Amino acid sequence: MSTTSPRTDPRVLRTRLLIRVALIDLLQEMELEKITVNRIAERATINRVTFYLHYRDIPDMLERMADDMINEIHAALGDVPDQSRTKETDWSILVKMLEHIAENSNFYKVLLSSKRIPVFNDRLTKLIVDLITNRAEQRDASSSDSAVIVPRDIAIWYGSSAFIGTIVCWLRNDLPYTPLFLAKQLSLLFRLHQNTNELMDPE
Repeated sequence: MSTTSPRTDPRVLRTRLLIRVALIDLLQEMELEKITVNRIAERATINRVTFYLHYRDIPDMLERMADDMINEIHAALGDVPDQSRTKETDWSILVKMLEHIAENSNFYKVLLSSKRIPVFNDRLTKLIVDLITNRAEQRDASSSDSAVIVPRDIAIWYGSSAFIGTIVCWLRNDLPYTPLFLAKQLSLLFRLHQNTNELMDPE
């Protein structure tokens, strides 16, 4: 789940992968506070010096892994057009994001479910909020209805929290549904929620 470029040394990528896998393995065995650089290096079959060539310390490693997570999601969504969003492109975004999470399910299951490492949940929540906000702005710009049933910030909080919560439950239950099926159910729920809001009288 690291950010790469065509010029990145394959040995660097391999080492970072070993470190990441080692951390995920250790987090399934003990709390983050008990994990040391020595333990990560031993599990990754590298030495401490090699670890410090890549990261300053464990907090720095977590921050950079969170950055990598967001960059990889953006890369997975890269072929979905950013402009003129329609229901079809929204659908494509949802499916591609769920497929990416499924492909890296062990990573997400461990790190999103950990209350001791909020940076991953926070970064993913921000990404979802940004996506929902952009969609809401485009919908408002193209809508002739000026009435606002639910304040936008409340709708965005609700939508992002519901999405992240569903993803965490999906992961904790070992992905009982395919990304395509889950995307379809989420789309139905979002559409039902939107239609319900349109029928409600704010007064």
